[in-house]
Amino acid sequence: MIEGRQVRVGIVGVVIVALFCALFVRLWFLQVGSGNQVAAAVQTNSVRTVRIPAPRGEVVDVHGNVIVDNAVKTAITVRRNLDGKQRVDVLNRLSVVLGQPIPLLQKALDDPRVSPYSPVPVATDVPFDQLAYVKEHQADFPGVDAVALTVRRYHTWGNPSMPLAPQLIGYVGEINGNELKARKGQGYELGDTIGKSGIELSMESELRGTPGYDKLEVDNRGRVQRVVEHKDPIPGNNVYLTLDANLQGTAQAALGQAMQQDRALQDPTFKDRFVTFKAPGAAFVLLDARDGSIKAMASQPDFDPNIFVQKNGIDTPTWRWLNDPANFQPLTNRAVQGLYAPGSTFKPVTATAMLQSGFRTPQTPYNDTGSFKCCLNQPPFLNDHGTAYGTVNLPRALTVSSDAYFYTVGYQFWQWFHIGDPRGHMLQDVAKSYGFGSPTGINLADEARGRVPDSAWKIAFNVNTADPVQKAQNSVWNPGDDILMAVGQGDLLVSPLQLASAYQTLFNNGTRFVPRLVDHVTDYRGNVLRQIAPVRKDPIALPAGAHDAIVQGLMGVASDPKGTAYSAFQGFPLPLVPVAGKTGTAQVRGKSATSIFVAVTKPDAPDLVAASFVEEAGYGAAVSAPIVRHVLDAAYGLPSSPQVQINGAANTSQGN
Repeated sequence: MIEGRQVRVGIVGVVIVALFCALFVRLWFLQVGSGNQVAAAVQTNSVRTVRIPAPRGEVVDVHGNVIVDNAVKTAITVRRNLDGKQRVDVLNRLSVVLGQPIPLLQKALDDPRVSPYSPVPVATDVPFDQLAYVKEHQADFPGVDAVALTVRRYHTWGNPSMPLAPQLIGYVGEINGNELKARKGQGYELGDTIGKSGIELSMESELRGTPGYDKLEVDNRGRVQRVVEHKDPIPGNNVYLTLDANLQGTAQAALGQAMQQDRALQDPTFKDRFVTFKAPGAAFVLLDARDGSIKAMASQPDFDPNIFVQKNGIDTPTWRWLNDPANFQPLTNRAVQGLYAPGSTFKPVTATAMLQSGFRTPQTPYNDTGSFKCCLNQPPFLNDHGTAYGTVNLPRALTVSSDAYFYTVGYQFWQWFHIGDPRGHMLQDVAKSYGFGSPTGINLADEARGRVPDSAWKIAFNVNTADPVQKAQNSVWNPGDDILMAVGQGDLLVSPLQLASAYQTLFNNGTRFVPRLVDHVTDYRGNVLRQIAPVRKDPIALPAGAHDAIVQGLMGVASDPKGTAYSAFQGFPLPLVPVAGKTGTAQVRGKSATSIFVAVTKPDAPDLVAASFVEEAGYGAAVSAPIVRHVLDAAYGLPSSPQVQINGAANTSQGN
């Protein structure tokens, strides 16, 4: 009995000893045997990667003048690994030194867009004496540093200074959720800066650069112990535009000056009360006729893109102001997004269609009595002021801008349409061949297509009209639709760039180009990475005699005493720099007319194409023609008044 109990006790003792041995072995394995593996795991878990943004590339004009680059700003940064008391003490002291309220500093320090392991900028553009004080009293400011940051800088031009081509250049901002989703897999993260519009957007892949990084070892309290690995960011590439900064600034200033002058003049459209021209918006395009390069592209009103690169981005009131229709959309690039009736500047397109149809030859005479009546029970279509120009042929009709001559052309196209003759669509077809109704292909987002109306468009436009009788009536393609389109009115809409491009095509005898904004791209060291060659589009075949006859008529616009832009080019050296052009005064229901002028220099070997549009400003000869003249003076180094001189008298009596 005693022996059995001893045996059982011995067995239990052996089991207990065995369990303790197993426990000791396991403890030894965890603490010693697998120590290297545990240490490696701890090491891996304590390494954090912090991105270092790359400086964006520069945007430079054709002569090497910098339009956009990066500026260095002083900043105070604070690390987030301060304990509660340290954080309170540091922010209190910084508030006193920087003169900023504590809540503002706290908000900056807690910005979720900044990595928790990166120093957080809490103040920028810090004066030197404040930076020096922080540096000299470092013991009182643990985790605080004075550093230099790079921010986007948009250069200005002139005196008073103005931002250069802000709508064309665009601006940058913090990437949003939709942009991040669209660029999935391209290395973007929340908090990154990205191009939002203009060249900043269209050339984002070139300008962006490659971010660098720091791999940081941190302890279990998130405190940085050391830098494990560092990689410098690679700056973005530099983009060289075809833009000429001096001509760009001249064009912007010319638009602003002419608009300001025009707003002081009485608008004779309103007979019952004194009303001045509003001139709320304008656009200007200057093309190199030889290859489609953009030399200048201006839009008014404009804005300062530097407001988007402040420390916390653009503030809400400013953003609302920029997008308020009452302020006439400063962010809109009217040169490519604005749509206007072209008025009489469309007549060369109508002339091309007329010659192609065989309706008239360039020399066929027409007796202009000042009006044209097509239909019974309809009022006649009038020339401006009902002026009668007598016997005119095509060149003369263009020089004096005879509406009646072109009314009859439009009516003939409608008659062909009415009887089913294929020539009934020729006006629309020729307009489209010149590029109207389609984007030009310029390297900018959101380019407007414009509109070339026809019978199918009119049906589609009225498809949702509720009243069936009204729907049927409004869907009919009437004589007036073609008649008004022939003189650039009605439902026809074009952008300033489309119009300039069409004139370039005409004067190059049918050769077409895609408007070109970028000349070449270099890396940050200046090595050329790629040259952007001009791109030709499918040419158009002009009918025999069209080029010479139309050019002859348009040259008379500036040089003939009866030409509609003759007064604007008085004193301009036309024998040295010949100019062909066309004025346009596009009527807008309920508003003053849009002032338009297009010009081509050296027509025998086309050099420059300029187009000016000023909204609610009156006659093309009075406002837009002087703008173009002023820019051409600068382009050819000619003496000129420092300010545009619009023709106030012409804005009450000048023909279109």
